[in-house]
Formats: sequence, C-alpha cells, structure tokens
Amino acid sequence: MRILSDAPRTTRRHAAAWLAAALMLSAAAPSCAAEPVMLRVGDQKGGNRALLEISGFGKDLRYTIAWSEFPAAAPILEALNAGALDVGYTGDLSLLTAYAAGAPIKAVGGTKSDPRSHAILVRQDSPIRSDADLAGKRLAGTRGGWGQFLIDATLEKTRIRLEDATFAPLNPVDAKVALVAGSIDAWAVWEPYVSFATRKDNARVIADGAGLTPTITFIVASDTAIATKRAAVQDLLDRLNRARLWSLDHLPEYAKSTAALTRLPEDVLLAAYAAQRTSPINIDDGVVAEVQEASDRATRYGILAKRLDVGRVLDRSFTAPAPNAN
Repeated sequence: MRILSDAPRTTRRHAAAWLAAALMLSAAAPSCAAEPVMLRVGDQKGGNRALLEISGFGKDLRYTIAWSEFPAAAPILEALNAGALDVGYTGDLSLLTAYAAGAPIKAVGGTKSDPRSHAILVRQDSPIRSDADLAGKRLAGTRGGWGQFLIDATLEKTRIRLEDATFAPLNPVDAKVALVAGSIDAWAVWEPYVSFATRKDNARVIADGAGLTPTITFIVASDTAIATKRAAVQDLLDRLNRARLWSLDHLPEYAKSTAALTRLPEDVLLAAYAAQRTSPINIDDGVVAEVQEASDRATRYGILAKRLDVGRVLDRSFTAPAPNAN
C-alpha cells in the first residue's frame, strides 16, 4: 500500500467464572505494605476512573490512586516508559509497538470487545459498496494501530495488493473531518467513532474486524510497579474486572454517566457499548496465541519492524486459570 505523509468474544458465563477464580487469587496475595502505597494511573476521559466510580467499585481502597488524564493511549505508554506512571491501558498493537521499542512494561489483564465494533466506513453517497471496491482508494486510519491493521487485513482478505491502495495516516478527529469532506474514500476506526459516524454523519459500514482483529485492550503496568506494588496492581485489576462485568448489566446507566463526562451523545455511547459488549479476559494460552497471530501479521504488513514473542509482554501471573474457558 502506498503511504501518504502524515496529514470470538469472552462469554458472560466464562467471564464470571474466571472472575471468581481471580478474586480467590487476589485474596491469597500478600497484603499491601504497611506504608501507604500510591498507584499512579493513566486514564482517558470517561475511561477506567469513571467506570470504577459509576459502578461503585472504586471505594474502600487500601492504597491511593493518583489519576492522570491523557488525550489518547500513546501518551499513556510514553509516561509508562518514562517511569511517570505505574498503570495504564492501551490497544493490543500499541502495546506491541511500545514493547518492541524497549518499554519496560507488561500487560497484566485486559478486556475484549466484539471485533465487529472495528469497522471501515464510507460516506452515505460513496460508490463503494463493499471491501472489494477498495482498490485504488484513499484509506485513512491510525498509523501503527488498529486502523492501519484493519485496512491491511481487509485488503489481504479481499486479495487486493497493499500497494494498490493509498494509506492516509490520520488520527480519528482528522479522519472524520476528511471523510465528511470527501478528501478520503474510507476510514478504519473503532467505537464510539463508528456509532457517531453512522448515527450523526450518515456514514455506512462496508467492512469490519470480524475474524481479522483481536480487539483487545490491555491493562498495562510498568515492570517496577509489578515488582514493588504488586498487591495494589492486582486489586485495581480485580476492581476493574468487576466494574466491567457490572457495566454489561447496566449499559443505559453507564452510557448516561459517561455521556455527561465526555460530552458525547448518550444514544451514541449506548449504541457503542451495546456493539462492543466489552468483557474482561484472562491472559491465557488462547489470548497469547491470538495476539501472536496478529503480531505476526502486523510484522508482515510492516506495522511492526520485527517479529515479537508476545509471551514476553503478556504477564499471566495476575489472573487465575479461567474454568471452562475456550
């Protein structure tokens, strides 16, 4: 693909069974140190802090959380790499990119969303009707992340050579403007951008990530925090997992609360959350294999510079085995 200059989800039943096992592991872990522990946690507006507060699982901590809000996952990873944060979160490919660059971090847990919540969009009046029509088109997405990966994987699936389309590396805000203006032909993005574009801008979905993208968001901790603040990291992870399961049963309430924080339309967020069905995952053999396959594809596409052993960045020690997990 020419590059322009820069201009199978977790079931509720399995997740609940895994969570019970994880809580047993947490209870068996050593108590937090006698001296007060502070976790420096990176977040985004309407993210994990809001989830803990809305669900009620952020109360009665035996440690302190110093929250820092960032506009995106990339600066969270930069702060983790610099030692300015203990915990943050990011998408699977962004994690691998940071790890490949030498960041001293590990994924300690995470969530998985329905891969169909990642999609390629076109304008309502576009002549593009399916992914088979993407040859020769100008396609926008985030460089080195889900956007570029979904574009490359979709072209490969439809047997369109990467060099027979043009990749425009744009962040979601700029890509949205470019799609509405008609300066790009299609846009690869994730929720809630998908629901906003389809509901408010009359965009159409012509392809999605089903069978192509892992759609995993990892909770990431620095190596230093894992070594020195392990009990607090484990407790925060368990609380986030319980809060995420709570959100699945309270989507309207969750959407209403986060709409007030993010100033995004409530109907857009409700549609996005319903599409994602985001559930906590256990970092197990299945997750390692899925991310390894995606990592190898990203290397083939040139998104990652070299092949990685993803088992080295996925820390399985923070979760107990998930009973009956696939």
